[in-house]
Amino acid sequence: MKGALKEWASGSANVVPAARGVRSVGATDRGAVEEMVRPVVEAAGLELWDVELRGQEGRPILRVTVDREGGVDLDAVAEVSERLSRRLDLEDFSDRPYQLEVSSPGVERALREPRHFEQSIGRTLKVRTAVPVDGQRVHEGALVSADAEAIVIASDGGELRVPYADVASAKTKFEWGAEKRNRR
Repeated sequence: MKGALKEWASGSANVVPAARGVRSVGATDRGAVEEMVRPVVEAAGLELWDVELRGQEGRPILRVTVDREGGVDLDAVAEVSERLSRRLDLEDFSDRPYQLEVSSPGVERALREPRHFEQSIGRTLKVRTAVPVDGQRVHEGALVSADAEAIVIASDGGELRVPYADVASAKTKFEWGAEKRNRR
């Protein structure tokens, strides 16, 4: 795994592109990194939500996002961070300095993979599309369904099907005072 960071930096592509300035792990390289990270995360009783590399100039940041039913607390994040740090060092993850950052996805979480959307059914989303869909690029509404190809959002204007290929970014939207429903 020596030099995986260097190989990883040349990778690309997620189901939904990451935000500007963030380079997500390519499918092949991501698989190798996830293979190394996932057992550590799952042994701690957590779910691996996402893996990404930020700031490739200078000192890169390897961000590992974890979650579990009911959310994660600071102790769980600290414990898995320590375990991941040891594993990455043992596997010789990088031949240059990098920063490991472990966090929860938060209440307004980025949705990048079909499983993220599937786990967010019933939640309110804000979705930006790469091209106008139904005449607009920004759509807000409740996520009605998600399958392997697209999501369906319900808003005042009715239901809108958006293929993943058209999604530039998506995140859940926190609603103050909203009833707790389908929250993680």
